[in-house]
Amino acid sequence: MLKWSRTYKTKGELGDELVITATYYSAEYIEALVQKEAELNLWTESEMENYKYELLKVLKLTEYIPIMLSFDMKGAPLRMAPFDNKVTLWAGSKKLSPADYDRRFNFKLSGYREGLVYFPRYGENGKPYLEGISTLKLIIDGDIGPITMGKQIDFYWDVSHDDPSRLYAGRAAARLELERLIKRLNQLKDEKSKLEEQIAGIDKEIQMVQSRIEELERE
Repeated sequence: MLKWSRTYKTKGELGDELVITATYYSAEYIEALVQKEAELNLWTESEMENYKYELLKVLKLTEYIPIMLSFDMKGAPLRMAPFDNKVTLWAGSKKLSPADYDRRFNFKLSGYREGLVYFPRYGENGKPYLEGISTLKLIIDGDIGPITMGKQIDFYWDVSHDDPSRLYAGRAAARLELERLIKRLNQLKDEKSKLEEQIAGIDKEIQMVQSRIEELERE
């Protein structure tokens, strides 16, 4: 599991200390995490599948590239708002900004705080950003606090062999797929209902136009 975590440490002149840890949720990391929790809690297979289901649901791997960030600040607090302007993910040559993140990162930070940051997994053309690349680089802007001002904060991962699709097997994946399909079905029903309303309005206008044409022809 440590293979997928990266740590940045720095100290200030007045004794301040900052530790930042970034964890990339690779397929290997997630599988190891599930196994670790199962062994620690002596879970049954069903309980393990349920934990995996809840974890995959939170990570939203089918839409995003999730990275867990933790900050441990001892000293002058960090001020990172707006946080989505402070972090960037480079997928090969593609520069990605957060699609979502833990909003607590926008508040003044002193002590320990951790949360997920989600980057888009697909481009506008539907192509995965991770397809065909070997390296991910996460950059955090050095102006988040006095202790890091003017410093480079970056983390690297080799993702050439990562395959998140292998996680989507078994009961946990089936439940996620079922939820996704139900959500999509409801969206399609809403779209159908709106289109039917539009068609009904067009039919009504057609009738009005035809009636007026008939009136004018009789005159």
